Amino acid sequence: PIHHLCSVTAQGRGISLHRSSTTGKPKCWKNGFYSSALALSEFSCSFLFRLKNPVKMSGMHLSKEFFELLKAIGEARSKQEEDRIIVKEVATLKKKLETPVSKKPVQNALATNRKKAKEFLVRLLYVEMLGHDGSFGYIKAVELAASSSIIHKRTGYLVCSACLAPEHEFRFMLVNQMQRDLQSTNVLETCGSLSAVTKIITSDMVPAISGEVTKLLEHSSETVRKRAIVALHRFHQIAPEVVSKEEMVEKVRRSLCDRDPSVMGSTLNVIQALCMADSLPFKDLVPSLVSILKQVCEHRLPSDFDYHRVPAPWIQMKIVRILSILGAGDANSSNGMYEILADCMKRADVGINAGYAIIYECVRCITRIYPNPVLLDQAAEGISRFLSSRSQNLRYLGVTGLAAIVEGHPKYAAQHQLAVIECLEDTDETLQRKTLDLLYRMTNPVNVEFITDRLLTFLKDTTDPYLRQDLTLKICNIAERYAPSNAWYVKTATNLFGIAGEVVRPDVAQN
Repeated sequence: PIHHLCSVTAQGRGISLHRSSTTGKPKCWKNGFYSSALALSEFSCSFLFRLKNPVKMSGMHLSKEFFELLKAIGEARSKQEEDRIIVKEVATLKKKLETPVSKKPVQNALATNRKKAKEFLVRLLYVEMLGHDGSFGYIKAVELAASSSIIHKRTGYLVCSACLAPEHEFRFMLVNQMQRDLQSTNVLETCGSLSAVTKIITSDMVPAISGEVTKLLEHSSETVRKRAIVALHRFHQIAPEVVSKEEMVEKVRRSLCDRDPSVMGSTLNVIQALCMADSLPFKDLVPSLVSILKQVCEHRLPSDFDYHRVPAPWIQMKIVRILSILGAGDANSSNGMYEILADCMKRADVGINAGYAIIYECVRCITRIYPNPVLLDQAAEGISRFLSSRSQNLRYLGVTGLAAIVEGHPKYAAQHQLAVIECLEDTDETLQRKTLDLLYRMTNPVNVEFITDRLLTFLKDTTDPYLRQDLTLKICNIAERYAPSNAWYVKTATNLFGIAGEVVRPDVAQN
């Protein structure tokens, strides 16, 4: 529930998040007003707080004060009004979280019980996310991380990982507690600590923690094992002198053969990251990865991993991405992938988005590994179905995939030229820009006149200054490179000056 409250994004609601150029604080724009909390509070107020009474959501009780806070933030009509609300909230939280004056020891030194302290720390997260200082409550988060209650412990870890700067001294106060939690027999405590170490641990702390995490790779719980391999990779990233590359390669090889598919799936993420840095130590894993992918495609994994009848789509995509890295420029490694990639594309074509995603990843892989004519034909056929789709998302994938194919194999451009032109007439601006880039790549001496004419027509209708400048540069380049005659070049340059003369390079006129 804590993550549900605090890890809210605005991507699904069409809200654009960015940071102020003057204050550096996060904010978004909607309805003519800037509000740094709008993306967060709009979701909270519309979904979690529809009632005027305290709400219970996913086992978490929300007080009336918390509800009123989020409601006020969501209804703020200016950044100044929002700041006034948060300043008032900061004063309230300081009073609530202050240490009581008492001769008797009070557990966790909180003025209220832990249930209230948990909510106060969540409210502190809102204060921090809206760009205000919540450092007065950091010590309480550290104290709550030592709680015996799982939800309170995870709340403390969450606030510490989200708010404490890498050099903050409070991070060192958590090392002993994380060590105890990693050694705990309670799986939930162990998992909570493994999640925390990836965000809280710095390079100086890795030697104190890495040994305990390494032991957890042999834990009886698959949930612990898959988190442990991810945590160990994080240690390798921030302290390679402690967790060496050789040790990391050895651990991921063993985890890849884990008896539980979920651990294997987590290990694939680590292998991909390591391959991007150096693929040589994993070249001999190609037969193993092909074998795993074959088993997944043939539905040999438990049905729990299926997504809308597609067997483990994320595992399939991850393996295909790794194969694309291992097979790049390597004919021997690529030769062992051809059959499974063709089979994977064929089985994924079931008419749903998860299948389309697998096909797209296969197309990208086929364009990166050592080329195979049969596979390239199959990839081009798959892309043609995307381009002819009514879905803008699929057409975007089609344009992106075709761009990858055309980059190394231009002959496939001609057969899809008309479909790409149709994408240019779509109302979606993102699709239009991607299509313009593809048309630029597709241009050759045969189609230069046709494509240049369409680009000029599009340039005439657009008002976006960045797009006009980029498109003008592209037209100049293809006209100079592929001009069939001097007369055509002069005519094209004249039209270009008439449409967008203010952004044309001066040297074009001299040519």
